[in-house]
Amino acid sequence: MRELERAAELIDGADALLVCAGAGMGVDSGLPDFRGNEGFWRAYPPYARLGLNFVEIADPAHFHRDPELAWGFYAHRLELYRKTVPHQGFGLLLDWGADKRGGVAAFTSNVDGQFQVAGFESVAEVHGSIHHFQCAACCTDEIWSAEDERPLVDDDSMRALRPLPSCPHCGGLARPNIQMFGDFDWIGHRTRRQLDELSAWRRANRNAVVLELGAGLAVPTVRRQAELASAANGALIRINPREPEVRHGRGISLPMGALTALSDLDGLLRGNRRHT
Repeated sequence: MRELERAAELIDGADALLVCAGAGMGVDSGLPDFRGNEGFWRAYPPYARLGLNFVEIADPAHFHRDPELAWGFYAHRLELYRKTVPHQGFGLLLDWGADKRGGVAAFTSNVDGQFQVAGFESVAEVHGSIHHFQCAACCTDEIWSAEDERPLVDDDSMRALRPLPSCPHCGGLARPNIQMFGDFDWIGHRTRRQLDELSAWRRANRNAVVLELGAGLAVPTVRRQAELASAANGALIRINPREPEVRHGRGISLPMGALTALSDLDGLLRGNRRHT
């Protein structure tokens, strides 16, 4: 309880809030947890039958060798994310940010677009977004919205049905604008612009508390960003039910799920306001 109180005090006294979120942020919205092969195969049984794990199916080479297989995975995820309603924790973060001089910004490794759906205006998607496409052959560096695309999938085989999404310039295959494993064809200028905007925001908001949510060690991009961003003042709050330890520098560890922790913190923040 004392750690929760300390975290609430940090949030209450900050001028801005930086949210750094990994895959665990979406679990409370009902999104699958890909942690380990068993978790991935529970979400996608056809890949268990094929013996393919997450890293193997998220290989950009499939868009050239077997595009129906590649698009089967990403089209299914695209439709899932479109149907998913962000959990209430997103709204709590927005409420807290509304009371801050510098507001709230987000850095995430998630490609699901949940922060934008929830109403966040400043989001840096370090691995890109499934809601944007690019040419698989890189005939152009253009990135376009996937809003009008509805690729269909055979749920039994997890293979996409033709016609597959195509590039409006060359007519060839399109792919999600996501940085996959071993991906040399990802077009990253959209993400670079977001990261530049986040860097400018951080320079203007030195007294920002960093709230890290659901970021594991397997792909430590989010954890490193949170530690770097909090290095100046040590104001890091790490929320993770499995790997909450803060090993470098100072910070607060909360071994909890995202929604539970945010709800408990909100109760404390509301109590603090009633007593001021």
